[in-house]
Amino acid sequence: MQVPATLMRPRTVPGRLVPFVAGGALFVVALPIFLIAGWSLKAWLLAAVLWVASEGLGVLLGRLKLGMDNTASSGVVAFGMMFRAIAVMIVLIAVASQHKALGLTAALLYAVAYTMQLGVGLVTFFATPEKPR
Repeated sequence: MQVPATLMRPRTVPGRLVPFVAGGALFVVALPIFLIAGWSLKAWLLAAVLWVASEGLGVLLGRLKLGMDNTASSGVVAFGMMFRAIAVMIVLIAVASQHKALGLTAALLYAVAYTMQLGVGLVTFFATPEKPR
């Protein structure tokens, strides 16, 4: 199986603002849906707080320098990125173990926001021009 050459060309790293706004917009759109449907606002708030905390940690980690000259900070970034996902899962599993509907609703909303942000991030990445050789 061959990967198209277009996908393998180096590109500049796009900004994080557009994917962040897309994920945040999903929470704004979800709030009236939760209100109209009568779903738990605690689930919406839990997912929103987890998403904002995860993004805040991502912003802090994004400020560290990466590369062979900065192996210590590269390791901190790698561990921090793994910690973000694991911490969110631990909180959601702990909540779901006590309140199934609350935990499941918050997990689904967080997953949709994360997927929205990831999708927009991929589109912006592949929409950026290729690096000159």
